[in-house]
Amino acid sequence: MQTGTTTAPATTPGPSAARRRGPAAAVLIAEARLFLREPGSLFWVFAFPSVLLVILGFVPAFKEAQDDLGGRRVIDLYVPISILLAMITAGVQAMPPVLTAYRERGILRRMSATPVRPSALLAAQILLHGAACLGSALLVTVVGRTAYGVPLPGQPAGYLLALLLSAAAALTLGATICALSRTAKAATAVGSVAYLVMMFTAGVWLPVQAMPDILRRVVEITPFGAASQALEQAASGSWSGWIHLGVLALWTAVTGVAASRMFRWQ
Repeated sequence: MQTGTTTAPATTPGPSAARRRGPAAAVLIAEARLFLREPGSLFWVFAFPSVLLVILGFVPAFKEAQDDLGGRRVIDLYVPISILLAMITAGVQAMPPVLTAYRERGILRRMSATPVRPSALLAAQILLHGAACLGSALLVTVVGRTAYGVPLPGQPAGYLLALLLSAAAALTLGATICALSRTAKAATAVGSVAYLVMMFTAGVWLPVQAMPDILRRVVEITPFGAASQALEQAASGSWSGWIHLGVLALWTAVTGVAASRMFRWQ
């Protein structure tokens, strides 16, 4: 990976703009190949959320309309929650150990002598894990629709916007963990704690819509509490609340800037 990254810019003729794009493209291609060689990460990000949805569908009560949920079923709420689970897994469990392991093994130090910038490596990881998240979201939606008759999002544009902002928030948060953690063990430890907290705020154990009012208001200022509400509103046919979208955008901006400024090669 390092050889292709360091030689491409020097041997490829062309304008300076093309040479600047060369290292980033080489990093993306190399990281994509490595990413596809990790079936464990692909399973937990891409397949497991759909598997979880299928398992929950075996609970008879989850397929019955609930008055306290506005006539909806619990399984309907778990489609966006399962999608968020994929994003949380990608952002704080799968991505941070990869980059911190690169730092421990000295790969990042050697890359620092090349035209590749930290932002290129972070962007490659974010793009790859983001693509896995979106693929998982599509699979969950298809499984929910075909297996349990979960309605498709009533507001597709709002749903897509909330989906993209949710993925961005998860992955920039993961990039911040990468920047702060000096070792893979530290990244795994921090990611594990963050994973449990985010699963709760996303509603994996108790849907946000079913939480007591005070708890729900607190959870809604977290990225995945806001994401859960935004996705649920768009799924039910309403435009996602601007407050929830704003919370997601703010978390994405803050963690994205923090990651890009604090990331170090060694």
